[in-house]
Amino acid sequence: MDFLVQSPPFSSVIVPEPFQLQRIQIRWRSKWTPLARSTVRSKPCMSKEILRRSANYHPAIWCPQQIESLTSPYTDRRFVARLEELKIDIKRLIKKTVEPSDRLKLVDLIQRLGIGYHFEKEMKEGLDDVYVAHSDYDLCSAALRFRLLRQHGYEVTPDIFNDYKDEEGKFKAFIKQDAHGLLSLYEASYLGMHEEGVLDEAMEFSRSHLKGLMGSMDSDLTVQVQHAFEIPMHWRMPRLEAKHYIDVYERENRKSLVLLELAKLDFNLVQSKHQHDLKELSRWWRELGLAEKLPFSRDRLVENYVWAMGIASEPQFSKCRIAITKLVSILTVIDDMYDVYGSLDELELFTEAVERWDIKDVDVLPDYMKICYLALYNFANEITYDTLKDHGCNVLPFIKKEWQNLCKAYLVEAKWFSNGYTPTLDEYLMNGWISVGGPVAMVHAYFLQGCPITKELIDQFMDGSDLIYWSSLITRLSDDLGTSEAEMKRGDVPKAIQCRMKETGVSHESAQGHIKGLMSDAWKRLNEECLRSSLPKTFVDMVLNMARTAQCIFEHGDGIGTSKGVTRDRIITLFNEPILI
Repeated sequence: MDFLVQSPPFSSVIVPEPFQLQRIQIRWRSKWTPLARSTVRSKPCMSKEILRRSANYHPAIWCPQQIESLTSPYTDRRFVARLEELKIDIKRLIKKTVEPSDRLKLVDLIQRLGIGYHFEKEMKEGLDDVYVAHSDYDLCSAALRFRLLRQHGYEVTPDIFNDYKDEEGKFKAFIKQDAHGLLSLYEASYLGMHEEGVLDEAMEFSRSHLKGLMGSMDSDLTVQVQHAFEIPMHWRMPRLEAKHYIDVYERENRKSLVLLELAKLDFNLVQSKHQHDLKELSRWWRELGLAEKLPFSRDRLVENYVWAMGIASEPQFSKCRIAITKLVSILTVIDDMYDVYGSLDELELFTEAVERWDIKDVDVLPDYMKICYLALYNFANEITYDTLKDHGCNVLPFIKKEWQNLCKAYLVEAKWFSNGYTPTLDEYLMNGWISVGGPVAMVHAYFLQGCPITKELIDQFMDGSDLIYWSSLITRLSDDLGTSEAEMKRGDVPKAIQCRMKETGVSHESAQGHIKGLMSDAWKRLNEECLRSSLPKTFVDMVLNMARTAQCIFEHGDGIGTSKGVTRDRIITLFNEPILI
């Protein structure tokens, strides 16, 4: 998959205005047709037979018995004790590593092995020193310094890479043969923002010359370059990337056995925590009964947990992961109801019921919608109760507003399909960044991240709408690139590619290239928002990880709707197979 399409101007996509505080409601910019609220409509006439569509989703491939039988030997306290011993050793190693380039390599190694959350204080101290230190770096270290400092929010410019250009403004010939330096430069270029042309040049230059060196590299470096070409490191789901890099690092001759043991042990301990989450969720999902009562929808509990784990994999975010998995599971059923099963009259009725948010409205809904409405209503109240209990803050107005916006976005798409209307790309994306579920997921994540919720933090959150917008847009574009063909075959609203084709008359290949360009541009915007955001870093990382997880899930097609291939293999790797120590 080629992610290096020249990014076109992004003026066609309207960036939402910042949140506006009106009492305690979040208002995302959107243009909705107001719903009537003065009367409650009765059920659509059920005597008339409604032609129901089917997406023919395959049944769940993970039965409750399989999920609830997951076991791990790493629940024993002796493994936790060993982990603490190894952490002490690594902290000593970090402290005695003083040469700037060596510090950079150690911080990068710790992060890529998935154990950075244990050493945040030590890594920051090390990067603080590197930031102020004046040192001569080779290309590999210079690119690594830029990538790590920008990733951690330091103000750095890519001007350093001009030092590797000649008088004519071209990259010097001698670095064309530096495979390690070129790979480091290539990965650093994906931390770029707008008006940083040197990074755009670096991306093209490094990619071109790495391709030319493929035949002369050793096998391990070749694998790393191919891996980077598939999806750059900055765009990858951290947990899955950690598993990959543990395997890579184990093959290195000059590896640290202490670091490797810690990475493997930590992976297995966190995996046992994820198994515990899944068992709890399996019992909840079985008792909820949506899969049995509404068989037209996707039954994808474990796959939905991949979303939550991708957003926040660290063990301390268990409560957040469980809640996001519940959210995505309920959202998936509602999405399928709007996309596939419900008639337009029924969907308008459901949307109005969510808009009024009155439990009495369940009586006017069709039978199959009642259980879905109650599941949503009870879930929102559960989150509200927990947040009020833990933080003394009533978040129900925020939660309600996001579910209302989501259902209205779904209804817009249902009307488009019913009327045979193909929106412009502008129209589609203006609705699609909401209908992909990113805003509703991130609002819940914000209240579940574990940080205290105060008026000041809520104000900051409202100023962070662009952060969520760009992550949600990447999620939408990734979704469309992965699912467009399958969804068009089953009969669905045109996706971004089809909107572009209809609007401009270009080929499928050209439209797909344009969408990839939009996504590359959106990543630059997201990089900018991550750097300027004043929101808690844990939450900024979650928003960034949502975009990364979308890239992962839709890398090889529809990783949720059709989850028997790559998705299944990844689930086994992540949740079922401990790493041999």
